[in-house]
Amino acid sequence: MMMKRDLYGLFIPEIAVAIAEYGIESYRARQIAEWMYQRGVADFSTMTNLPLQHRQQLAAHFNSTGVTVQGQQESADGKTTKYLLAFADGAAVETVLMRQAYGNSICVSTQVGCAMGCLFCASTLGGIVRDLTGGEILAQVLYIQHQLAQQGQKVNSIVLMGAGEPLLNYDNVLRFIRLCHEKYILNLSYRNFTLSTSGIVPGIDRLCKEDLPLTLAISLHAPDNTLRSKLMPINNKYSLDEVMRAADRYASHSGRRVTYEYTLIDRVNDSVEQARQLGMLLKGKLANVNLIPVNAVPERGLLRPAKERVNSFEKALLSMGINVTVRREMGADIQAACGQLRQQVLEKNEPARL
Repeated sequence: MMMKRDLYGLFIPEIAVAIAEYGIESYRARQIAEWMYQRGVADFSTMTNLPLQHRQQLAAHFNSTGVTVQGQQESADGKTTKYLLAFADGAAVETVLMRQAYGNSICVSTQVGCAMGCLFCASTLGGIVRDLTGGEILAQVLYIQHQLAQQGQKVNSIVLMGAGEPLLNYDNVLRFIRLCHEKYILNLSYRNFTLSTSGIVPGIDRLCKEDLPLTLAISLHAPDNTLRSKLMPINNKYSLDEVMRAADRYASHSGRRVTYEYTLIDRVNDSVEQARQLGMLLKGKLANVNLIPVNAVPERGLLRPAKERVNSFEKALLSMGINVTVRREMGADIQAACGQLRQQVLEKNEPARL
Protein backbone atom coordinates (compact mmCIF):
# COMPACT_ATOMS: atom_id res chain seq x y z
CA MET A 1 0.00 0.00 0.00
CA MET A 2 1.41 3.38 -1.04
CA MET A 3 2.26 5.73 1.82
CA LYS A 4 0.79 9.18 1.38
CA ARG A 5 3.10 12.15 1.85
CA ASP A 6 2.09 14.73 4.44
CA LEU A 7 1.95 18.28 3.06
CA TYR A 8 1.49 19.76 6.54
CA GLY A 9 4.80 21.24 7.64
CA LEU A 10 6.08 21.99 4.13
CA PHE A 11 6.99 25.44 2.84
CA ILE A 12 5.19 26.70 -0.29
CA PRO A 13 8.12 25.88 -2.64
CA GLU A 14 8.23 22.34 -1.20
CA ILE A 15 4.47 21.93 -1.70
CA ALA A 16 4.88 23.12 -5.29
CA VAL A 17 7.52 20.47 -5.98
CA ALA A 18 5.43 17.73 -4.36
CA ILE A 19 2.24 18.48 -6.32
CA ALA A 20 3.99 19.07 -9.67
CA GLU A 21 4.44 15.30 -10.03
CA TYR A 22 0.66 15.03 -10.37
CA GLY A 23 0.26 17.83 -12.88
CA ILE A 24 -0.90 20.46 -10.39
CA GLU A 25 0.32 23.97 -11.18
CA SER A 26 2.91 25.48 -8.82
CA TYR A 27 0.75 28.51 -8.02
CA ARG A 28 -1.75 26.16 -6.40
CA ALA A 29 0.80 25.53 -3.62
CA ARG A 30 0.03 28.91 -2.04
CA GLN A 31 -3.69 28.17 -2.10
CA ILE A 32 -3.12 24.80 -0.42
CA ALA A 33 -0.87 26.41 2.21
CA GLU A 34 -3.49 29.04 2.99
CA TRP A 35 -6.16 26.37 3.48
CA MET A 36 -3.94 24.28 5.77
CA TYR A 37 -2.20 26.98 7.79
CA GLN A 38 -4.49 30.00 7.80
CA ARG A 39 -7.92 28.35 7.69
CA GLY A 40 -7.07 25.13 9.53
CA VAL A 41 -8.61 22.91 6.85
CA ALA A 42 -7.20 19.39 6.55
CA ASP A 43 -9.76 17.93 4.11
CA PHE A 44 -8.63 18.53 0.52
CA SER A 45 -12.18 18.04 -0.75
CA THR A 46 -13.27 21.29 0.93
CA MET A 47 -10.55 23.43 -0.68
CA THR A 48 -13.12 24.93 -3.02
CA ASN A 49 -10.88 27.26 -5.04
CA LEU A 50 -9.06 24.19 -6.40
CA PRO A 51 -10.49 22.29 -9.37
CA LEU A 52 -12.24 19.04 -8.48
CA GLN A 53 -9.59 16.98 -10.31
CA HIS A 54 -6.82 18.59 -8.24
CA ARG A 55 -8.69 17.93 -5.03
CA GLN A 56 -9.08 14.29 -5.98
CA GLN A 57 -5.37 14.03 -6.83
CA LEU A 58 -4.41 15.60 -3.51
CA ALA A 59 -6.68 13.28 -1.54
CA ALA A 60 -5.30 10.25 -3.37
CA HIS A 61 -1.63 11.02 -2.81
CA PHE A 62 -1.27 13.34 0.19
CA ASN A 63 -2.29 13.91 3.80
CA SER A 64 -2.70 17.16 5.69
CA THR A 65 -2.25 16.08 9.28
CA GLY A 66 -3.33 18.25 12.15
CA VAL A 67 -4.13 17.31 15.76
CA THR A 68 -7.09 16.07 17.76
CA VAL A 69 -7.79 17.04 21.38
CA GLN A 70 -7.57 14.18 23.91
CA GLY A 71 -7.77 16.34 27.01
CA GLN A 72 -8.10 19.95 28.10
CA GLN A 73 -7.79 21.74 31.44
CA GLU A 74 -8.57 25.38 32.29
CA SER A 75 -7.07 27.24 35.22
CA ALA A 76 -9.49 28.84 37.67
CA ASP A 77 -8.38 32.35 36.70
CA GLY A 78 -8.95 31.65 33.00
CA LYS A 79 -5.40 32.63 32.05
CA THR A 80 -3.95 29.20 31.34
CA THR A 81 -5.25 26.34 29.20
CA LYS A 82 -3.46 23.03 28.86
CA TYR A 83 -4.23 20.78 25.90
CA LEU A 84 -3.34 17.14 25.34
CA LEU A 85 -3.06 16.97 21.55
CA ALA A 86 -2.83 13.71 19.59
CA PHE A 87 -1.30 13.07 16.17
CA ALA A 88 -2.22 10.61 13.43
CA ASP A 89 -0.34 7.69 15.04
CA GLY A 90 -2.03 8.20 18.43
CA ALA A 91 1.03 9.77 20.08
CA ALA A 92 0.07 12.76 22.21
CA VAL A 93 1.82 15.77 23.76
CA GLU A 94 0.94 18.66 26.02
CA THR A 95 0.69 22.22 24.76
CA VAL A 96 -0.08 25.18 27.01
CA LEU A 97 -1.69 28.54 26.22
CA MET A 98 -0.71 31.30 28.65
CA ARG A 99 -2.62 34.57 28.44
CA GLN A 100 -0.11 37.19 29.53
CA ALA A 101 -0.42 40.98 29.88
CA TYR A 102 1.84 41.33 26.83
CA GLY A 103 -0.10 38.81 24.71
CA ASN A 104 -0.76 35.11 24.20
CA SER A 105 2.19 32.77 24.66
CA ILE A 106 2.23 29.11 23.61
CA CYS A 107 4.47 26.49 25.21
CA VAL A 108 5.05 23.65 22.75
CA SER A 109 6.47 20.14 23.04
CA THR A 110 9.18 19.02 20.61
CA GLN A 111 9.26 15.30 21.38
CA VAL A 112 6.82 12.66 22.62
CA GLY A 113 8.23 11.95 26.06
CA CYS A 114 11.79 12.89 26.98
CA ALA A 115 15.11 11.13 27.37
CA MET A 116 16.77 13.66 29.68
CA GLY A 117 15.74 12.02 32.95
CA CYS A 118 15.59 15.26 34.97
CA LEU A 119 14.53 14.37 38.51
CA PHE A 120 11.92 17.12 38.85
CA CYS A 121 10.11 16.68 35.50
CA ALA A 122 7.12 14.44 34.78
CA SER A 123 7.78 14.45 31.02
CA THR A 124 10.65 12.03 31.43
CA LEU A 125 8.84 9.40 33.50
CA GLY A 126 8.03 7.22 30.49
CA GLY A 127 11.22 7.96 28.59
CA ILE A 128 11.42 9.07 24.97
CA VAL A 129 8.90 7.76 22.41
CA ARG A 130 9.85 9.71 19.28
CA ASP A 131 10.72 13.08 17.79
CA LEU A 132 7.98 15.35 16.50
CA THR A 133 8.18 16.58 12.92
CA GLY A 134 8.26 20.29 12.17
CA GLY A 135 4.66 20.00 11.02
CA GLU A 136 3.57 18.30 14.23
CA ILE A 137 5.15 21.03 16.35
CA LEU A 138 3.48 23.64 14.12
CA ALA A 139 0.12 21.86 14.40
CA GLN A 140 0.13 22.45 18.17
CA VAL A 141 0.45 26.20 17.67
CA LEU A 142 -1.98 26.51 14.79
CA TYR A 143 -4.67 24.56 16.63
CA ILE A 144 -4.55 27.20 19.38
CA GLN A 145 -4.14 30.02 16.86
CA HIS A 146 -7.42 29.03 15.23
CA GLN A 147 -9.16 28.96 18.64
CA LEU A 148 -7.81 32.42 19.45
CA ALA A 149 -8.80 33.81 16.04
CA GLN A 150 -12.45 33.15 16.89
CA GLN A 151 -11.99 35.64 19.76
CA GLY A 152 -10.18 38.20 17.60
CA GLN A 153 -6.82 37.26 19.14
CA LYS A 154 -3.61 35.60 17.98
CA VAL A 155 -0.43 33.89 19.15
CA ASN A 156 2.15 36.52 20.12
CA SER A 157 5.09 34.43 21.32
CA ILE A 158 6.25 30.83 21.49
CA VAL A 159 8.38 29.04 24.06
CA LEU A 160 9.89 25.66 23.32
CA MET A 161 9.77 24.46 26.92
CA GLY A 162 7.34 21.56 26.74
CA ALA A 163 8.18 17.87 26.64
CA GLY A 164 11.43 16.91 24.97
CA GLU A 165 14.87 18.40 24.39
CA PRO A 166 14.62 20.77 21.38
CA LEU A 167 18.31 20.57 20.49
CA LEU A 168 18.10 16.76 20.19
CA ASN A 169 15.41 17.28 17.53
CA TYR A 170 17.33 20.10 15.92
CA ASP A 171 16.30 19.98 12.25
CA ASN A 172 12.59 19.60 12.97
CA VAL A 173 12.68 22.38 15.57
CA LEU A 174 14.42 24.81 13.20
CA ARG A 175 11.94 23.94 10.46
CA PHE A 176 9.09 24.72 12.87
CA ILE A 177 10.59 28.08 13.86
CA ARG A 178 11.16 29.08 10.23
CA LEU A 179 7.64 28.00 9.29
CA CYS A 180 6.16 30.21 12.01
CA HIS A 181 8.18 33.13 10.64
CA GLU A 182 6.61 32.84 7.17
CA LYS A 183 4.02 35.52 6.36
CA TYR A 184 1.52 32.96 5.10
CA ILE A 185 1.63 31.07 8.42
CA LEU A 186 2.11 33.23 11.56
CA ASN A 187 4.48 36.00 10.41
CA LEU A 188 6.09 35.76 13.84
CA SER A 189 9.37 37.54 14.53
CA TYR A 190 12.29 35.32 15.53
CA ARG A 191 12.66 37.54 18.59
CA ASN A 192 9.36 36.16 19.84
CA PHE A 193 10.77 32.65 20.30
CA THR A 194 12.43 31.26 23.41
CA LEU A 195 14.20 27.92 23.08
CA SER A 196 14.94 26.04 26.28
CA THR A 197 17.66 23.41 26.47
CA SER A 198 19.07 21.23 29.22
CA GLY A 199 22.52 22.08 27.89
CA ILE A 200 23.24 20.21 24.64
CA VAL A 201 26.53 21.95 23.87
CA PRO A 202 26.87 20.96 20.17
CA GLY A 203 23.29 22.12 19.60
CA ILE A 204 23.93 25.49 21.25
CA ASP A 205 26.99 26.02 19.04
CA ARG A 206 25.03 24.98 15.97
CA LEU A 207 22.27 27.42 16.91
CA CYS A 208 24.86 30.23 17.02
CA LYS A 209 25.58 29.70 13.33
CA GLU A 210 21.91 30.14 12.37
CA ASP A 211 22.15 33.89 13.13
CA LEU A 212 18.56 33.95 14.38
CA PRO A 213 17.77 36.34 17.25
CA LEU A 214 16.13 33.66 19.38
CA THR A 215 16.18 33.87 23.16
CA LEU A 216 18.17 30.95 24.54
CA ALA A 217 17.13 29.54 27.91
CA ILE A 218 19.45 27.15 29.74
CA SER A 219 18.00 24.75 32.31
CA LEU A 220 20.60 25.08 35.08
CA HIS A 221 18.89 24.06 38.35
CA ALA A 222 22.12 23.72 40.37
CA PRO A 223 25.24 25.85 40.91
CA ASP A 224 27.73 22.95 40.94
CA ASN A 225 28.43 19.79 38.95
CA THR A 226 27.76 17.30 41.73
CA LEU A 227 24.21 18.44 42.43
CA ARG A 228 23.42 19.18 38.80
CA SER A 229 24.40 15.64 37.82
CA LYS A 230 22.01 14.27 40.45
CA LEU A 231 19.15 16.45 39.20
CA MET A 232 20.02 16.33 35.49
CA PRO A 233 21.88 13.24 34.20
CA ILE A 234 22.82 15.11 30.99
CA ASN A 235 25.38 16.99 33.13
CA ASN A 236 27.49 13.83 33.09
CA LYS A 237 27.90 14.31 29.34
CA TYR A 238 28.03 18.11 29.14
CA SER A 239 29.37 19.51 32.40
CA LEU A 240 28.29 22.77 33.95
CA ASP A 241 31.52 24.46 32.84
CA GLU A 242 31.04 23.32 29.23
CA VAL A 243 27.42 24.50 29.22
CA MET A 244 28.35 27.91 30.63
CA ARG A 245 31.07 28.39 28.01
CA ALA A 246 28.63 27.47 25.23
CA ALA A 247 26.07 29.92 26.64
CA ASP A 248 28.73 32.64 26.71
CA ARG A 249 29.51 31.95 23.05
CA TYR A 250 25.83 32.26 22.18
CA ALA A 251 25.46 35.54 24.11
CA SER A 252 28.60 36.97 22.52
CA HIS A 253 27.58 35.97 19.01
CA SER A 254 23.91 37.00 19.26
CA GLY A 255 24.24 39.98 21.59
CA ARG A 256 21.20 38.67 23.47
CA ARG A 257 20.90 37.82 27.14
CA VAL A 258 20.76 34.14 28.00
CA THR A 259 18.04 33.14 30.45
CA TYR A 260 19.08 30.64 33.11
CA GLU A 261 16.19 28.60 34.45
CA TYR A 262 16.55 27.44 38.03
CA THR A 263 13.87 25.20 39.53
CA LEU A 264 13.81 25.66 43.30
CA ILE A 265 13.34 22.40 45.23
CA ASP A 266 12.85 22.49 48.97
CA ARG A 267 16.08 21.73 50.91
CA VAL A 268 17.78 20.49 47.74
CA ASN A 269 19.01 23.54 45.81
CA ASP A 270 17.30 26.50 47.47
CA SER A 271 19.68 27.66 50.24
CA VAL A 272 21.13 31.17 50.42
CA GLU A 273 24.62 29.69 50.06
CA GLN A 274 23.58 27.99 46.81
CA ALA A 275 22.14 31.32 45.64
CA ARG A 276 25.54 32.92 46.26
CA GLN A 277 27.26 30.12 44.32
CA LEU A 278 24.88 30.73 41.43
CA GLY A 279 25.55 34.46 41.62
CA MET A 280 29.30 33.86 41.38
CA LEU A 281 28.76 31.58 38.39
CA LEU A 282 26.81 34.29 36.52
CA LYS A 283 28.65 37.39 37.70
CA GLY A 284 29.47 39.70 34.79
CA LYS A 285 27.58 37.62 32.22
CA LEU A 286 24.86 38.77 29.81
CA ALA A 287 22.24 36.83 31.74
CA ASN A 288 18.84 36.68 33.40
CA VAL A 289 17.81 34.15 36.05
CA ASN A 290 14.28 32.75 36.08
CA LEU A 291 13.49 31.12 39.43
CA ILE A 292 10.81 28.44 39.22
CA PRO A 293 9.39 27.00 42.46
CA VAL A 294 8.95 23.33 41.62
CA ASN A 295 5.56 21.89 40.79
CA ALA A 296 5.42 18.77 42.93
CA VAL A 297 5.96 15.51 41.04
CA PRO A 298 4.57 12.85 43.44
CA GLU A 299 6.54 10.08 41.72
CA ARG A 300 9.77 11.86 42.63
CA GLY A 301 8.91 12.97 46.18
CA LEU A 302 10.03 16.56 45.53
CA LEU A 303 8.58 19.44 47.55
CA ARG A 304 7.96 23.09 46.77
CA PRO A 305 9.96 25.49 48.96
CA ALA A 306 8.22 27.88 51.33
CA LYS A 307 7.73 31.39 50.02
CA GLU A 308 10.27 32.70 52.53
CA ARG A 309 13.00 30.46 51.10
CA VAL A 310 12.17 31.57 47.57
CA ASN A 311 12.35 35.22 48.65
CA SER A 312 15.69 34.70 50.42
CA PHE A 313 17.17 33.03 47.34
CA GLU A 314 15.97 35.87 45.12
CA LYS A 315 17.32 38.57 47.47
CA ALA A 316 20.74 36.90 47.61
CA LEU A 317 21.00 37.01 43.81
CA LEU A 318 19.76 40.61 43.61
CA SER A 319 22.35 41.68 46.19
CA MET A 320 25.05 40.38 43.82
CA GLY A 321 23.72 42.39 40.89
CA ILE A 322 22.14 39.45 39.07
CA ASN A 323 18.98 40.08 37.02
CA VAL A 324 16.39 37.74 38.49
CA THR A 325 12.66 37.11 38.36
CA VAL A 326 10.47 34.53 40.05
CA ARG A 327 8.22 32.88 37.50
CA ARG A 328 4.68 34.06 38.05
CA GLU A 329 2.36 31.22 38.98
CA MET A 330 0.30 30.20 35.97
CA GLY A 331 -1.81 27.08 35.85
CA ALA A 332 -0.70 25.51 39.12
CA ASP A 333 -4.26 24.36 39.75
CA ILE A 334 -4.23 22.41 36.46
CA GLN A 335 -0.67 21.10 36.92
CA ALA A 336 0.67 23.11 33.97
CA ALA A 337 4.19 21.78 34.45
CA CYS A 338 5.48 19.54 31.68
CA GLY A 339 4.11 16.04 31.43
CA GLN A 340 1.61 15.94 34.27
CA LEU A 341 -1.63 15.79 32.26
CA ARG A 342 -0.09 13.33 29.80
CA GLN A 343 1.12 11.14 32.67
CA GLN A 344 -2.35 11.09 34.23
CA VAL A 345 -3.94 9.98 30.96
CA LEU A 346 -1.17 7.42 30.40
CA GLU A 347 -1.78 5.86 33.81
CA LYS A 348 -5.55 5.70 33.25
CA ASN A 349 -5.29 4.30 29.73
CA GLU A 350 -2.13 2.24 29.43
CA PRO A 351 -2.75 0.96 25.88
CA ALA A 352 -2.93 4.55 24.53
CA ARG A 353 0.23 5.58 22.72
CA LEU A 354 1.01 8.78 24.53
